[in-house]
Amino acid sequence: MVDSSISLVDQESKSLRSDLQLESEIDSEALLNQFNRLVQELLRGTMSRNTFRPWEIQILLDIETCQLKDGQKRETMRRYQRAVQRQMEKGAATPMKLSEYLEANRLKRLPNE
Repeated sequence: MVDSSISLVDQESKSLRSDLQLESEIDSEALLNQFNRLVQELLRGTMSRNTFRPWEIQILLDIETCQLKDGQKRETMRRYQRAVQRQMEKGAATPMKLSEYLEANRLKRLPNE
């Protein structure tokens, strides 16, 4: 009887972990969709909303502080969006900031010391 109780607890535990993992994947996918929507709104130059999630505000403020040149802005934002998509597909919990992306690119271009 004890063995069957332990087995039932193990099954419930596995089920809960599976549910949490699925929820995490859905949340990650939803977050990526929200990020893509935000970037698309920026690229179009139209914000059709006035409510943002805290992480979106952080991303927007970071983009503003990066002060991209107009000629480079569109292509840089597209590359940034693709980099975030790859990062999120690999399991990142949140999108990286544009400043982090730009810094990583800068470091890649530096000659090896």
